[in-house]
Amino acid sequence: MKNFTLIIGAVYGLLSVILGAFGAHALKKVLSVEKLQSFETGVKYQMYSALFLLIVGYILKFESPSEKWISILMIAGTFLFSMSIYFLSFSEVWNTNLKFLGPITPIGGLLMIISWAMLTFYFVKTRF
Repeated sequence: MKNFTLIIGAVYGLLSVILGAFGAHALKKVLSVEKLQSFETGVKYQMYSALFLLIVGYILKFESPSEKWISILMIAGTFLFSMSIYFLSFSEVWNTNLKFLGPITPIGGLLMIISWAMLTFYFVKTRF
């Protein structure tokens, strides 16, 4: 799980840099200002999660189920959160109704929040 967390963290970081550059240059002409801001939010949170996963991958030993769930929830939450935002950003360009993805974004965000809360609880439990 440790290696998986580190690999996903590195992949999320790589993709967020690529998508961020793509958004800053190519998408300005394609997306509305509002959709571009949403896209950038997805990129920003994906990078935060990449850093989170890299740090957690080095700090945790992944010996307990809670340590594994900290990683799993962040990986899944980031995927749901950012990917749903990316697709929703392109809904006008693709002329497709993707509003069904709307509820996916907060579910992904909730999984990320739970991961952060579990990490906080882990530190409180192991450090005090």
